[in-house]
Amino acid sequence: MKCPFCNSSEIKVVDSRDTESRDAIRRRRECLICQRRFTTYERVEETPLTVIKRAGERELFSRSKLLNGLLRACEKRSIETATLEQLIEEIEAELRNEFKTEVPSAEIGERALAKLKSLDKVAYVRFASVYRQFEDVEEFQRVLAKL
Repeated sequence: MKCPFCNSSEIKVVDSRDTESRDAIRRRRECLICQRRFTTYERVEETPLTVIKRAGERELFSRSKLLNGLLRACEKRSIETATLEQLIEEIEAELRNEFKTEVPSAEIGERALAKLKSLDKVAYVRFASVYRQFEDVEEFQRVLAKL
């Protein structure tokens, strides 16, 4: 660690605490040479999670892509964005625990469906209609009947 003001490596930590989201440690530091203080944040560096698409191509897991899909499914429903972000947090944690680095896109979709089913039936059906790519009305009706 070097001082951002004088580039000295003689630094001391004055205070350490968790951030509000508890995903990082905030440290107040002081340079022993210029006596200026600055803040740093330490986070665990996670291995990127790669999604294996249906056609076989690979791309990095995108929380925002999943959130956009869920937001479309929950449009005009009384579901807060914070609730959906928590849902995504749970899905990502489950995936990292089970798959480590690569996960099929179908697995992400199924987990999102399972969480939506218990959250809001209408959002579940909307997400399922896009995710499962219903070919006809009968297929759609079968999903509704199961609810």
